[in-house]
Amino acid sequence: MDRRVVITAEASITPIGNTKEQIVKSLAEGVSGVKPLREDEFLSEFVHSKVFGTVDYPIDYDFDRKYRKTMGPVAFYACQVVKELLAKAGLDQEFISSGRLGVAFGSIHGSPLMQREIYKNLFDKTSTRFGSVRAVNYLKSMVHTTAVNITRMFQITGRVISSSTACTTSSQSIGFGYEMVKFGLQDAMICGGADEYDTTTVAIFDNLLACSTAYNDRPHLTPRPFDADRDGLVVGEGSGAILLEEYEFAKKRGANIIGEVVGFACNNNGGDLILPSLEGISTVLRVGLDSAGIGPESIDFISAHATGTKMGDVLEAQAIERVYGNAALVTGLKSYTGHTMAACGVIETILTLYMMEKGFVAPTLHLDQVDPRCEGINHAQQLFEKPIRLASIQNFAFGGVNTSLFVKAFDS
Repeated sequence: MDRRVVITAEASITPIGNTKEQIVKSLAEGVSGVKPLREDEFLSEFVHSKVFGTVDYPIDYDFDRKYRKTMGPVAFYACQVVKELLAKAGLDQEFISSGRLGVAFGSIHGSPLMQREIYKNLFDKTSTRFGSVRAVNYLKSMVHTTAVNITRMFQITGRVISSSTACTTSSQSIGFGYEMVKFGLQDAMICGGADEYDTTTVAIFDNLLACSTAYNDRPHLTPRPFDADRDGLVVGEGSGAILLEEYEFAKKRGANIIGEVVGFACNNNGGDLILPSLEGISTVLRVGLDSAGIGPESIDFISAHATGTKMGDVLEAQAIERVYGNAALVTGLKSYTGHTMAACGVIETILTLYMMEKGFVAPTLHLDQVDPRCEGINHAQQLFEKPIRLASIQNFAFGGVNTSLFVKAFDS
């Protein structure tokens, strides 16, 4: 069975806005969502990087208590975007609970806030120790907390996939959801990822000397993908979800189709767990094109992973040049949001869908002087009014995991 897979709804919480109107305005006007790190947060005084891609969204848990009691911030973000997604999609509850709708959703490590609370209680000698660790704290902190809180809150009984592969978490979620629908295992899939504000993640990348530190007093000027003066990534938070449906099913129910997923690939470098691989990236791009049944010349726009790290950007640019040449426009969307970790793949897919709808390509922010080692590709250094028919969204993660996703403007 080989079925068309269309995108019928989206929702997101991002550092540059939480609605399509806000996000499109930020992209069109070159607005950064990177802000100063909160000084009162855990570890903030010990890290060198003082910037963060922060969302402007109150965690008010406007859900019934029976649902919110198992949610940390990351699960709240996940459930909130899915609530918005289902409202847009118009799926009835009978289908939602039929077993033909599944969920592919993840985070990099559950809720760090809740994990710290558990360990604090365990090692606090004045507490009752194990008696202070509540069962719900584990449900908030476990790595699949986003997926299962979604299924519980919305009574979804279909397949559950909870990828947790760092920066490729939500791109894998979309890809695996695409395969579920394409090969007839589900009629629809809710796909996405989320991560919450967390200084431990900043500390980890800080210790690896991978975080931006030179712009602490000017957070809106970093990260700087592909730029000669880039100095590292900026950790961010956020959440995003898209709804995938089998085309005939979506058509029959009169769904609003906003795009189509036409290909997906995922591989591993089979070597170093931190450094990216030119061969690994090049291979996943080629395999993705084969999956979509298209040639590299067909791609109009590439959403690069482009974290702003010294070697990561160079190797990605070389892989893009090797596979695509220099025809397709390339943007590093993390220049707007920072690196939203598990959410980056889905957020960058949603931003690409918005640009596809509006007919423009946003530039990479702060790309004032292209690093000579990154010059072989067609960088978007200004806003282009340009139709996007086919787009590639690519993401790469610690552990050597690579993904490439191909999205097409919908043709009936």
